Amino acid sequence: MKLTQLLERLEYTCLQGTMDREIEEIVADSRKAKEGSLFICIRGAVVDGHTFAQTVAQQGTKVIVVEEAVDVPEDVTVIQVKDTRYAMAVIAAAYYGYPGDKLKVIGITGTKGKTTTTYMVKSILENAGYKVGLIGTIETIIGDTVIPSANTTPESLLVQKYFRQMLDEGRDCAVMEVSSQGLMLHRTAGFQFEIGIFTNIEPDHIGPNEHTSFEHYLECKKMLLRQCKIGIVNRDDEHFEKIVDGHTCTLETYGFSPEADLRAVNPKLVTGKGTLGISYQLDGLLHFPVEIDLPGKFSIYNSLTAIAICRHFNVSEENIQKALKVAKVKGRIEMVKVSDEFTLMIDYAHNAMSLESLLTTLKEYHPHRLVCLFGCGGNRSRDRRFEMGEVSGKLADLTIITSDNPRNEEPQAIIDDIKTGISKTDGKYVEIIDRKEAIAYAIHHGEPGDIVVLAGKGHEDYQEIKGKKYPMDERVLIQEILEEDAGKR
Repeated sequence: MKLTQLLERLEYTCLQGTMDREIEEIVADSRKAKEGSLFICIRGAVVDGHTFAQTVAQQGTKVIVVEEAVDVPEDVTVIQVKDTRYAMAVIAAAYYGYPGDKLKVIGITGTKGKTTTTYMVKSILENAGYKVGLIGTIETIIGDTVIPSANTTPESLLVQKYFRQMLDEGRDCAVMEVSSQGLMLHRTAGFQFEIGIFTNIEPDHIGPNEHTSFEHYLECKKMLLRQCKIGIVNRDDEHFEKIVDGHTCTLETYGFSPEADLRAVNPKLVTGKGTLGISYQLDGLLHFPVEIDLPGKFSIYNSLTAIAICRHFNVSEENIQKALKVAKVKGRIEMVKVSDEFTLMIDYAHNAMSLESLLTTLKEYHPHRLVCLFGCGGNRSRDRRFEMGEVSGKLADLTIITSDNPRNEEPQAIIDDIKTGISKTDGKYVEIIDRKEAIAYAIHHGEPGDIVVLAGKGHEDYQEIKGKKYPMDERVLIQEILEEDAGKR
Protein backbone atom coordinates (compact mmCIF):
# COMPACT_ATOMS: atom_id res chain seq x y z
CA MET A 1 0.00 0.00 0.00
CA LYS A 2 1.24 3.52 -0.80
CA LEU A 3 2.46 5.60 2.15
CA THR A 4 0.28 8.52 1.05
CA GLN A 5 -2.81 6.27 1.29
CA LEU A 6 -1.94 5.27 4.85
CA LEU A 7 -1.61 8.91 5.89
CA GLU A 8 -4.64 10.30 4.03
CA ARG A 9 -6.72 10.91 7.22
CA LEU A 10 -3.80 12.16 9.32
CA GLU A 11 -2.14 15.53 9.88
CA TYR A 12 1.62 15.14 9.50
CA THR A 13 4.90 16.71 8.43
CA CYS A 14 7.49 14.92 6.31
CA LEU A 15 10.81 15.78 8.01
CA GLN A 16 12.98 13.99 5.43
CA GLY A 17 12.91 11.45 2.61
CA THR A 18 10.47 10.65 -0.16
CA MET A 19 6.72 10.08 0.15
CA ASP A 20 6.85 7.65 -2.77
CA ARG A 21 7.06 4.52 -0.64
CA GLU A 22 5.30 1.17 -0.77
CA ILE A 23 4.42 -0.24 2.67
CA GLU A 24 3.98 -3.97 3.30
CA GLU A 25 3.31 -3.94 7.06
CA ILE A 26 2.84 -1.66 10.08
CA VAL A 27 4.89 -2.41 13.22
CA ALA A 28 5.50 -0.80 16.60
CA ASP A 29 7.88 -3.53 17.82
CA SER A 30 11.45 -2.79 16.69
CA ARG A 31 12.26 -6.53 16.64
CA LYS A 32 9.72 -7.05 13.86
CA ALA A 33 10.80 -4.08 11.71
CA LYS A 34 12.43 -4.88 8.37
CA GLU A 35 12.49 -3.82 4.73
CA GLY A 36 8.97 -2.87 3.66
CA SER A 37 7.90 -2.00 7.22
CA LEU A 38 6.50 1.27 8.48
CA PHE A 39 7.80 1.62 12.05
CA ILE A 40 5.86 3.73 14.57
CA CYS A 41 7.79 5.10 17.56
CA ILE A 42 5.54 4.58 20.61
CA ARG A 43 6.39 6.00 24.04
CA GLY A 44 5.63 3.24 26.54
CA ALA A 45 5.73 3.19 30.33
CA VAL A 46 9.15 1.52 30.21
CA VAL A 47 10.52 1.87 26.67
CA ASP A 48 10.48 4.77 24.18
CA GLY A 49 10.30 3.60 20.57
CA HIS A 50 12.22 6.68 19.39
CA THR A 51 15.40 5.17 20.83
CA PHE A 52 15.14 2.32 18.30
CA ALA A 53 14.97 4.53 15.20
CA GLN A 54 18.57 3.86 14.15
CA THR A 55 18.22 0.13 14.87
CA VAL A 56 15.15 -0.31 12.64
CA ALA A 57 16.81 1.78 9.91
CA GLN A 58 19.78 -0.63 9.98
CA GLN A 59 17.26 -3.51 9.67
CA GLY A 60 16.08 -2.07 6.35
CA THR A 61 13.05 -0.03 7.47
CA LYS A 62 12.63 3.03 5.22
CA VAL A 63 9.65 4.78 6.86
CA ILE A 64 9.51 5.87 10.51
CA VAL A 65 6.65 7.75 12.22
CA VAL A 66 7.76 9.95 15.13
CA GLU A 67 6.69 12.67 17.54
CA GLU A 68 10.16 14.25 17.54
CA ALA A 69 13.11 14.31 15.11
CA VAL A 70 15.37 11.25 15.07
CA ASP A 71 18.89 10.76 13.73
CA VAL A 72 18.64 8.28 10.84
CA PRO A 73 20.18 8.07 7.32
CA GLU A 74 18.91 10.52 4.69
CA ASP A 75 17.27 7.79 2.62
CA VAL A 76 14.84 7.00 5.49
CA THR A 77 11.50 8.79 5.31
CA VAL A 78 10.59 10.37 8.67
CA ILE A 79 6.97 11.38 9.28
CA GLN A 80 6.25 13.61 12.28
CA VAL A 81 2.85 13.59 13.99
CA LYS A 82 1.49 15.10 17.20
CA ASP A 83 0.70 11.73 18.84
CA THR A 84 2.11 8.45 17.51
CA ARG A 85 -0.47 6.32 19.34
CA TYR A 86 -3.29 8.21 17.65
CA ALA A 87 -1.41 8.03 14.34
CA MET A 88 -0.99 4.26 14.74
CA ALA A 89 -4.76 3.82 15.06
CA VAL A 90 -5.50 5.94 11.97
CA ILE A 91 -2.75 4.28 9.91
CA ALA A 92 -3.93 0.81 11.00
CA ALA A 93 -7.48 1.66 9.95
CA ALA A 94 -6.23 2.73 6.51
CA TYR A 95 -3.99 -0.34 6.16
CA TYR A 96 -6.91 -2.72 6.76
CA GLY A 97 -9.28 -0.78 4.49
CA TYR A 98 -11.24 1.13 7.16
CA PRO A 99 -13.23 -1.90 8.41
CA GLY A 100 -14.72 0.16 11.27
CA ASP A 101 -16.55 2.28 8.67
CA LYS A 102 -18.31 -0.81 7.31
CA LEU A 103 -19.06 -2.71 10.54
CA LYS A 104 -21.62 -1.41 12.99
CA VAL A 105 -19.38 -1.24 16.08
CA ILE A 106 -20.85 -1.06 19.59
CA GLY A 107 -18.46 0.10 22.32
CA ILE A 108 -19.17 -0.45 26.02
CA THR A 109 -17.27 1.36 28.77
CA GLY A 110 -17.76 1.66 32.53
CA THR A 111 -16.25 0.45 35.79
CA LYS A 112 -18.55 -2.59 36.00
CA GLY A 113 -20.81 -4.50 33.65
CA LYS A 114 -18.80 -4.30 30.42
CA THR A 115 -18.13 -8.01 30.03
CA THR A 116 -21.61 -9.27 30.89
CA THR A 117 -23.26 -6.65 28.69
CA THR A 118 -21.13 -7.48 25.63
CA TYR A 119 -22.19 -11.13 25.82
CA MET A 120 -25.85 -10.19 26.37
CA VAL A 121 -25.77 -7.94 23.30
CA LYS A 122 -24.08 -10.64 21.23
CA SER A 123 -26.70 -13.17 22.36
CA ILE A 124 -29.67 -10.94 21.50
CA LEU A 125 -28.36 -9.76 18.14
CA GLU A 126 -27.40 -13.27 17.02
CA ASN A 127 -30.78 -14.55 18.12
CA ALA A 128 -32.26 -11.91 15.79
CA GLY A 129 -30.15 -13.08 12.85
CA TYR A 130 -27.18 -10.70 12.98
CA LYS A 131 -23.60 -11.97 12.63
CA VAL A 132 -21.65 -10.54 15.56
CA GLY A 133 -17.96 -10.36 16.41
CA LEU A 134 -16.83 -9.70 20.00
CA ILE A 135 -13.70 -8.16 21.53
CA GLY A 136 -13.43 -8.24 25.32
CA THR A 137 -11.64 -9.00 28.56
CA ILE A 138 -12.03 -12.76 28.26
CA GLU A 139 -11.65 -13.37 24.54
CA THR A 140 -12.12 -12.17 21.00
CA ILE A 141 -14.72 -14.16 19.01
CA ILE A 142 -14.76 -14.07 15.21
CA GLY A 143 -17.08 -16.74 13.84
CA ASP A 144 -15.72 -20.08 15.08
CA THR A 145 -12.36 -18.52 16.00
CA VAL A 146 -11.79 -17.76 19.71
CA ILE A 147 -8.65 -15.84 20.73
CA PRO A 148 -7.80 -15.43 24.46
CA SER A 149 -7.35 -11.77 25.44
CA ALA A 150 -4.26 -10.09 26.88
CA ASN A 151 -5.97 -6.69 27.34
CA THR A 152 -9.60 -5.64 27.70
CA THR A 153 -9.09 -3.40 24.65
CA PRO A 154 -6.26 -4.56 22.37
CA GLU A 155 -3.75 -2.21 20.71
CA SER A 156 -5.16 -0.40 17.68
CA LEU A 157 -3.22 -2.53 15.19
CA LEU A 158 -4.93 -5.62 16.59
CA VAL A 159 -8.38 -3.96 16.86
CA GLN A 160 -8.29 -3.06 13.15
CA LYS A 161 -6.96 -6.49 12.20
CA TYR A 162 -9.83 -8.13 14.10
CA PHE A 163 -12.36 -5.81 12.43
CA ARG A 164 -10.95 -6.79 9.02
CA GLN A 165 -11.23 -10.49 9.88
CA MET A 166 -14.81 -9.97 11.07
CA LEU A 167 -15.77 -8.35 7.77
CA ASP A 168 -13.99 -11.01 5.74
CA GLU A 169 -15.93 -13.71 7.65
CA GLY A 170 -19.27 -12.05 6.98
CA ARG A 171 -19.86 -10.34 10.33
CA ASP A 172 -22.08 -7.26 10.06
CA CYS A 173 -21.52 -5.82 13.53
CA ALA A 174 -19.07 -5.97 16.42
CA VAL A 175 -19.47 -5.44 20.15
CA MET A 176 -16.41 -4.59 22.22
CA GLU A 177 -15.37 -3.62 25.71
CA VAL A 178 -13.67 -0.24 25.76
CA SER A 179 -11.38 0.33 28.74
CA SER A 180 -10.28 3.72 30.07
CA GLN A 181 -6.71 2.74 29.17
CA GLY A 182 -7.84 1.86 25.65
CA LEU A 183 -9.44 5.29 25.24
CA MET A 184 -6.52 7.14 26.85
CA LEU A 185 -4.02 5.38 24.57
CA HIS A 186 -6.17 5.91 21.42
CA ARG A 187 -6.58 2.17 20.79
CA THR A 188 -10.09 2.84 19.44
CA ALA A 189 -9.23 5.90 17.33
CA GLY A 190 -9.55 5.84 13.53
CA PHE A 191 -13.28 5.01 13.35
CA GLN A 192 -16.62 6.05 14.83
CA PHE A 193 -18.71 3.76 17.03
CA GLU A 194 -22.27 3.24 15.90
CA ILE A 195 -23.30 3.13 19.59
CA GLY A 196 -21.28 4.00 22.70
CA ILE A 197 -22.43 2.75 26.11
CA PHE A 198 -21.45 4.20 29.50
CA THR A 199 -22.57 1.73 32.20
CA ASN A 200 -21.34 3.44 35.40
CA ILE A 201 -18.23 4.84 37.04
CA GLU A 202 -16.62 4.32 40.45
CA PRO A 203 -13.08 5.08 41.69
CA ASP A 204 -10.91 2.35 40.17
CA HIS A 205 -7.71 1.92 38.12
CA ILE A 206 -6.08 4.83 39.92
CA GLY A 207 -2.36 4.40 40.52
CA PRO A 208 1.19 4.98 39.22
CA ASN A 209 0.74 3.06 35.94
CA GLU A 210 -2.94 3.82 35.39
CA HIS A 211 -4.85 7.06 36.08
CA THR A 212 -3.56 9.90 38.24
CA SER A 213 -6.98 10.65 39.76
CA PHE A 214 -10.68 9.83 39.56
CA GLU A 215 -11.14 12.97 37.47
CA HIS A 216 -8.60 11.73 34.93
CA TYR A 217 -10.24 8.29 34.89
CA LEU A 218 -13.62 9.92 34.19
CA GLU A 219 -12.22 12.18 31.46
CA CYS A 220 -10.76 9.16 29.66
CA LYS A 221 -14.04 7.23 29.89
CA LYS A 222 -15.99 10.25 28.55
CA MET A 223 -13.99 10.18 25.32
CA LEU A 224 -16.30 7.40 24.08
CA LEU A 225 -19.25 9.83 23.99
CA ARG A 226 -17.27 12.01 21.57
CA GLN A 227 -16.48 9.07 19.29
CA CYS A 228 -19.92 7.56 18.72
CA LYS A 229 -23.11 8.40 16.79
CA ILE A 230 -25.49 7.35 19.59
CA GLY A 231 -24.53 7.44 23.27
CA ILE A 232 -26.50 5.43 25.85
CA VAL A 233 -25.81 6.32 29.49
CA ASN A 234 -26.93 5.05 32.91
CA ARG A 235 -29.23 7.84 34.18
CA ASP A 236 -28.94 6.61 37.78
CA ASP A 237 -25.17 7.10 38.07
CA GLU A 238 -24.35 9.79 40.62
CA HIS A 239 -21.84 11.28 38.17
CA PHE A 240 -24.34 11.42 35.28
CA GLU A 241 -24.07 15.17 34.64
CA LYS A 242 -20.27 15.00 34.51
CA ILE A 243 -20.37 11.90 32.29
CA VAL A 244 -22.51 13.57 29.60
CA ASP A 245 -20.77 16.96 29.78
CA GLY A 246 -19.17 17.66 26.40
CA HIS A 247 -20.77 14.74 24.53
CA THR A 248 -21.14 15.09 20.76
CA CYS A 249 -23.50 12.14 20.16
CA THR A 250 -27.27 11.69 20.18
CA LEU A 251 -27.92 10.85 23.84
CA GLU A 252 -30.26 8.25 25.37
CA THR A 253 -30.55 7.03 28.97
CA TYR A 254 -31.63 3.96 30.92
CA GLY A 255 -32.12 3.06 34.58
CA PHE A 256 -34.72 3.16 37.35
CA SER A 257 -35.01 6.95 37.28
CA PRO A 258 -38.35 8.39 36.03
CA GLU A 259 -36.18 10.62 33.81
CA ALA A 260 -34.60 7.63 32.02
CA ASP A 261 -35.69 6.91 28.44
CA LEU A 262 -35.74 3.16 29.10
CA ARG A 263 -36.83 2.20 32.61
CA ALA A 264 -37.05 -0.89 34.84
CA VAL A 265 -40.21 -0.92 36.95
CA ASN A 266 -41.36 -3.25 39.73
CA PRO A 267 -38.28 -5.52 39.99
CA LYS A 268 -38.78 -8.90 41.69
CA LEU A 269 -36.38 -11.62 42.82
CA VAL A 270 -36.88 -15.01 41.15
CA THR A 271 -35.68 -18.31 42.64
CA GLY A 272 -35.76 -21.81 41.16
CA LYS A 273 -34.11 -25.16 41.76
CA GLY A 274 -30.43 -24.28 41.91
CA THR A 275 -30.95 -20.95 40.08
CA LEU A 276 -31.42 -17.30 40.94
CA GLY A 277 -32.88 -14.59 38.73
CA ILE A 278 -34.78 -11.35 38.53
CA SER A 279 -37.80 -9.97 36.66
CA TYR A 280 -39.11 -6.48 35.93
CA GLN A 281 -41.43 -4.50 33.69
CA LEU A 282 -39.76 -2.47 30.92
CA ASP A 283 -41.19 1.03 30.46
CA GLY A 284 -40.43 4.18 28.46
CA LEU A 285 -39.28 3.68 24.86
CA LEU A 286 -40.31 0.00 25.01
CA HIS A 287 -42.99 -1.84 27.02
CA PHE A 288 -42.77 -5.54 27.89
CA PRO A 289 -41.92 -7.87 30.82
CA VAL A 290 -38.32 -9.11 31.24
CA GLU A 291 -37.01 -12.12 33.16
CA ILE A 292 -33.35 -13.14 33.36
CA ASP A 293 -31.59 -16.04 35.08
CA LEU A 294 -28.99 -13.78 36.64
CA PRO A 295 -29.40 -12.26 40.12
CA GLY A 296 -29.31 -8.71 41.36
CA LYS A 297 -29.81 -5.07 40.51
CA PHE A 298 -26.65 -4.96 38.41
CA SER A 299 -28.15 -7.67 36.18
CA ILE A 300 -31.11 -5.36 35.55
CA TYR A 301 -28.71 -2.59 34.49
CA ASN A 302 -26.80 -4.97 32.23
CA SER A 303 -30.00 -6.17 30.57
CA LEU A 304 -31.33 -2.60 30.16
CA THR A 305 -28.11 -1.68 28.41
CA ALA A 306 -28.41 -4.64 26.05
CA ILE A 307 -32.06 -3.84 25.32
CA ALA A 308 -31.25 -0.17 24.66
CA ILE A 309 -28.65 -1.20 22.09
CA CYS A 310 -30.80 -3.81 20.39
CA ARG A 311 -33.67 -1.34 20.00
CA HIS A 312 -31.52 0.38 17.37
CA PHE A 313 -31.15 -2.90 15.49
CA ASN A 314 -34.94 -3.35 15.32
CA VAL A 315 -34.81 -6.57 17.34
CA SER A 316 -38.28 -7.85 18.19
CA GLU A 317 -39.64 -7.99 21.73
CA GLU A 318 -39.87 -11.79 21.44
CA ASN A 319 -36.23 -12.14 20.39
CA ILE A 320 -35.01 -9.87 23.19
CA GLN A 321 -36.96 -11.80 25.83
CA LYS A 322 -35.82 -15.17 24.50
CA ALA A 323 -32.14 -14.21 24.25
CA LEU A 324 -31.97 -12.58 27.68
CA LYS A 325 -33.38 -15.72 29.28
CA VAL A 326 -30.45 -17.81 28.01
CA ALA A 327 -27.64 -15.23 28.02
CA LYS A 328 -24.70 -16.44 30.07
CA VAL A 329 -21.16 -15.21 30.56
CA LYS A 330 -18.31 -17.51 31.53
CA GLY A 331 -17.17 -16.66 35.04
CA ARG A 332 -19.66 -13.84 35.65
CA ILE A 333 -22.36 -15.02 38.11
CA GLU A 334 -22.17 -18.32 36.22
CA MET A 335 -24.57 -20.86 37.73
CA VAL A 336 -23.27 -24.43 37.80
CA LYS A 337 -25.90 -27.05 38.62
CA VAL A 338 -24.65 -29.45 41.30
CA SER A 339 -27.85 -29.92 43.33
CA ASP A 340 -31.56 -29.09 43.45
CA GLU A 341 -31.08 -28.27 47.13
CA PHE A 342 -28.62 -25.37 46.92
CA THR A 343 -27.19 -22.94 44.36
CA LEU A 344 -23.53 -22.86 43.29
CA MET A 345 -21.99 -20.17 41.10
CA ILE A 346 -18.61 -19.08 39.75
CA ASP A 347 -17.73 -15.38 39.67
CA TYR A 348 -14.66 -13.31 38.84
CA ALA A 349 -15.02 -11.06 41.92
CA HIS A 350 -11.35 -10.63 42.82
CA ASN A 351 -11.24 -7.42 44.85
CA ALA A 352 -13.11 -6.11 47.87
CA MET A 353 -15.42 -3.83 45.87
CA SER A 354 -16.63 -6.52 43.48
CA LEU A 355 -16.90 -9.15 46.23
CA GLU A 356 -18.93 -6.85 48.45
CA SER A 357 -21.27 -6.00 45.57
CA LEU A 358 -21.78 -9.68 44.75
CA LEU A 359 -22.32 -10.92 48.32
CA THR A 360 -24.66 -8.02 49.16
CA THR A 361 -26.75 -8.86 46.10
CA LEU A 362 -26.93 -12.56 47.00
CA LYS A 363 -27.98 -11.81 50.60
CA GLU A 364 -31.13 -10.20 49.18
CA TYR A 365 -32.27 -13.71 48.24
CA HIS A 366 -32.22 -14.64 51.97
CA PRO A 367 -30.23 -17.87 51.61
CA HIS A 368 -30.11 -20.43 54.41
CA ARG A 369 -26.36 -19.74 54.39
CA LEU A 370 -24.16 -17.66 52.12
CA VAL A 371 -20.88 -19.56 51.58
CA CYS A 372 -17.94 -17.77 49.96
CA LEU A 373 -14.87 -19.63 48.69
CA PHE A 374 -11.92 -17.51 47.55
CA GLY A 375 -8.18 -16.91 47.62
CA CYS A 376 -6.01 -13.97 46.58
CA GLY A 377 -3.26 -13.57 44.01
CA GLY A 378 0.39 -13.58 45.00
CA ASN A 379 2.78 -10.72 44.16
CA ARG A 380 -0.10 -8.25 44.49
CA SER A 381 -1.10 -5.75 47.17
CA ARG A 382 -1.54 -7.39 50.58
CA ASP A 383 -4.25 -4.82 51.32
CA ARG A 384 -6.54 -6.63 48.88
CA ARG A 385 -6.25 -9.78 51.03
CA PHE A 386 -7.09 -7.98 54.26
CA GLU A 387 -10.01 -6.17 52.60
CA MET A 388 -11.48 -9.25 50.91
CA GLY A 389 -11.14 -11.24 54.13
CA GLU A 390 -13.01 -8.55 56.04
CA VAL A 391 -15.76 -8.30 53.40
CA SER A 392 -16.34 -12.06 53.33
CA GLY A 393 -16.18 -12.27 57.12
CA LYS A 394 -18.91 -9.63 57.44
CA LEU A 395 -21.24 -10.82 54.68
CA ALA A 396 -20.78 -14.60 54.34
CA ASP A 397 -21.99 -17.13 56.89
CA LEU A 398 -19.01 -19.33 56.06
CA THR A 399 -15.78 -18.45 54.25
CA ILE A 400 -13.67 -21.20 52.68
CA ILE A 401 -10.17 -19.75 52.26
CA THR A 402 -8.15 -21.41 49.54
CA SER A 403 -5.48 -20.74 46.90
CA ASP A 404 -5.88 -18.53 43.83
CA ASN A 405 -2.79 -17.67 41.74
CA PRO A 406 -0.04 -17.75 44.39
CA ARG A 407 2.59 -16.88 41.76
CA ASN A 408 5.92 -16.64 43.60
CA GLU A 409 4.45 -16.44 47.12
CA GLU A 410 3.67 -19.26 49.51
CA PRO A 411 -0.08 -20.02 49.47
CA GLN A 412 -0.17 -20.30 53.26
CA ALA A 413 1.26 -16.77 53.65
CA ILE A 414 -1.53 -15.41 51.45
CA ILE A 415 -4.15 -17.35 53.42
CA ASP A 416 -2.74 -15.97 56.68
CA ASP A 417 -3.21 -12.42 55.34
CA ILE A 418 -6.83 -13.18 54.42
CA LYS A 419 -7.38 -14.55 57.95
CA THR A 420 -6.07 -11.25 59.34
CA GLY A 421 -8.95 -9.52 57.55
CA ILE A 422 -11.53 -12.06 58.68
CA SER A 423 -10.32 -11.74 62.28
CA LYS A 424 -11.78 -8.21 62.34
CA THR A 425 -15.23 -9.81 62.04
CA ASP A 426 -17.20 -12.59 63.70
CA GLY A 427 -17.23 -14.58 60.45
CA LYS A 428 -16.69 -18.35 60.50
CA TYR A 429 -14.10 -19.85 58.19
CA VAL A 430 -12.20 -22.97 57.20
CA GLU A 431 -8.91 -23.03 55.30
CA ILE A 432 -8.11 -25.61 52.60
CA ILE A 433 -5.10 -24.74 50.45
CA ASP A 434 -5.85 -27.09 47.54
CA ARG A 435 -8.59 -25.45 45.48
CA LYS A 436 -10.16 -28.70 44.26
CA GLU A 437 -10.35 -30.00 47.84
CA ALA A 438 -11.87 -26.68 48.90
CA ILE A 439 -14.53 -26.87 46.17
CA ALA A 440 -15.27 -30.50 47.10
CA TYR A 441 -15.74 -29.38 50.73
CA ALA A 442 -18.19 -26.66 49.61
CA ILE A 443 -20.22 -29.13 47.54
CA HIS A 444 -20.22 -31.92 50.13
CA HIS A 445 -21.23 -29.55 52.93
CA GLY A 446 -23.91 -27.68 50.98
CA GLU A 447 -27.17 -27.41 52.92
CA PRO A 448 -30.71 -26.89 51.55
CA GLY A 449 -31.21 -23.22 50.65
CA ASP A 450 -27.48 -22.37 50.60
CA ILE A 451 -25.90 -20.08 48.00
CA VAL A 452 -22.27 -21.07 47.38
CA VAL A 453 -19.95 -18.66 45.54
CA LEU A 454 -16.58 -19.68 44.08
CA ALA A 455 -14.99 -16.25 43.75
CA GLY A 456 -11.85 -14.90 42.12
CA LYS A 457 -11.04 -17.22 39.22
CA GLY A 458 -14.10 -16.66 37.05
CA HIS A 459 -13.28 -17.31 33.40
CA GLU A 460 -9.63 -18.20 34.12
CA ASP A 461 -8.66 -21.77 33.25
CA TYR A 462 -5.24 -21.86 34.88
CA GLN A 463 -3.42 -21.48 38.18
CA GLU A 464 -0.11 -19.61 38.23
CA ILE A 465 2.54 -21.07 40.57
CA LYS A 466 6.24 -20.14 40.64
CA GLY A 467 6.17 -18.50 37.22
CA LYS A 468 4.33 -21.34 35.49
CA LYS A 469 0.67 -21.65 34.49
CA TYR A 470 -1.02 -24.98 35.20
CA PRO A 471 -4.42 -25.96 33.70
CA MET A 472 -7.19 -25.45 36.26
CA ASP A 473 -10.77 -24.72 35.29
CA GLU A 474 -13.29 -24.68 38.14
CA ARG A 475 -15.98 -26.12 35.85
CA VAL A 476 -13.72 -29.10 35.15
CA LEU A 477 -12.91 -29.48 38.86
CA ILE A 478 -16.63 -29.51 39.72
CA GLN A 479 -17.31 -32.15 37.07
CA GLU A 480 -14.44 -34.29 38.36
CA ILE A 481 -15.74 -34.03 41.92
CA LEU A 482 -19.29 -35.04 40.87
CA GLU A 483 -17.95 -37.98 38.82
CA GLU A 484 -15.74 -39.12 41.70
CA ASP A 485 -18.73 -38.92 44.05
CA ALA A 486 -20.85 -40.96 41.62
CA GLY A 487 -18.10 -43.60 41.44
CA LYS A 488 -18.18 -44.06 45.22
CA ARG A 489 -21.87 -44.82 45.31
